[in-house]
Amino acid sequence: MATLLFNSRIFVFFFLPVTLAGFWLSARLAGKRAAQVWLVAASLFFYGFWRPAFLPLLVGSILANYFIGRRLTGAGGKAWLVVGLVGNLGLLAYFKYRGFFAALAGFPGLAVILPLGISFFTFQQIMFLVDKFRGDVPEKTPLLDYACFVAFFPHLIAGPIVRPRDIIPQFQALRPLENFAGRVTDGLEIFLLGLAKKIVLADSFAKFSDPGFAAAVQHPLTLIEAWTALLAYALQIYFDFSGYSDMAIGIAKMFGIAFPRNFNSPYQAENISDFWRRWNITLSQFLRDYLYVPLGGNRKGEVRRLVNLMVTMLLGGLWHGAALKFLLWGGLHGVYLTVHRGYSRLPVRMPRFAARGITLAAVILAWVPFRSQNFAAAAGFYKSLAGLNGIAIPALFARMLPTPPACIHVVPVLPYLGDARTLSLPLALAMLLTGWTIVLTLPNLQSFSTRRKSLATIGSFAFTMQALVLAPSAVPFLYFQF
Repeated sequence: MATLLFNSRIFVFFFLPVTLAGFWLSARLAGKRAAQVWLVAASLFFYGFWRPAFLPLLVGSILANYFIGRRLTGAGGKAWLVVGLVGNLGLLAYFKYRGFFAALAGFPGLAVILPLGISFFTFQQIMFLVDKFRGDVPEKTPLLDYACFVAFFPHLIAGPIVRPRDIIPQFQALRPLENFAGRVTDGLEIFLLGLAKKIVLADSFAKFSDPGFAAAVQHPLTLIEAWTALLAYALQIYFDFSGYSDMAIGIAKMFGIAFPRNFNSPYQAENISDFWRRWNITLSQFLRDYLYVPLGGNRKGEVRRLVNLMVTMLLGGLWHGAALKFLLWGGLHGVYLTVHRGYSRLPVRMPRFAARGITLAAVILAWVPFRSQNFAAAAGFYKSLAGLNGIAIPALFARMLPTPPACIHVVPVLPYLGDARTLSLPLALAMLLTGWTIVLTLPNLQSFSTRRKSLATIGSFAFTMQALVLAPSAVPFLYFQF
């Protein structure tokens, strides 16, 4: 089934221009509400383009949650909140976790097709219900504004997870024709830079990470192959998801909506708590405000605080996918946060470069189970990273060494890095050096001045358009169907 990916030709050259033109024309001819109706219709078309059969699911979810939301401020509001939360979580559990828990209970084969974006639009509506019950959402929220908030296509499939109190008032105060050309120009700059992250960088690193992790399922990788694949994947997932977030921010800006920043140079973090304040910021804030704090946060003693941290990260891992490997990834980060909490209470501090290095190493090593196919593959991958499956170097590099040690095997090419004709080790090392230099030294996109952003856009435009036009098909984003 086809999908209107942000990095596809049909989206860039057809859907986005037509949607923008229809938005402007509707506002021009019939006013703001007509422009919003057009926007909702375009968003529903965007969602249904993949599988039209799931469109009633999205529409029904919007109508049901809006109906419940209108009953939260009167008598019986708390009971309606419980109904809404159970309904949303039950829907998510049925589609996303049915197969997982059935397999654990010994009944495999009960999984169902996962609707696109169900984790994201379910979380959006949970936030609406909770915030409406707390009084943090405008008392009068018309259905059209609410439908725009949930279905708005820039964030519908993979976020960012935007708060109703931040976005619904923007739709209520929307001025579609105000500075339309300037908004489109500014948003297009951000969109193109995000598109370059995806097509030029993320998809290039995938050529090294994907063959390595795929081979690790059947074969033990050698030291260099494993580290090449892992370092490439750490860059791939960063540029892929941060690129998507930038594209979403840029598209929303074209329509007059300001989305929050979702990435802030996370690989430059000085501790693991700092990392989670920089990585997928909107999800981190959701987990903090709607899970960690309701569990008790840090209000019930140190032991309870650490338990709450671990539970939050385990559930955050499970949110990413119905698999034990995501629980392991979340559990590792829970352990990291617990250790950091203990260390932060000591009267010592390590040098900044050491803190950044340890944090980065911990984050990169935790990507192994996240990316691996299963536990066995992850365990084998960790052995490869430690050199326990051997060390091999291509003959080209061996010639540069006086006499290779006996523990190093000289091979014509590294067999599981990929096609040696196009994915050679020198090319991989050069690309890894470039990618890690970018993420470890350069500021994030939002920190760029207008002039620097424009220059960067112009610099990447030719490469991005060439890759977009010549690519045989669009490569899906890693966070699709999470």
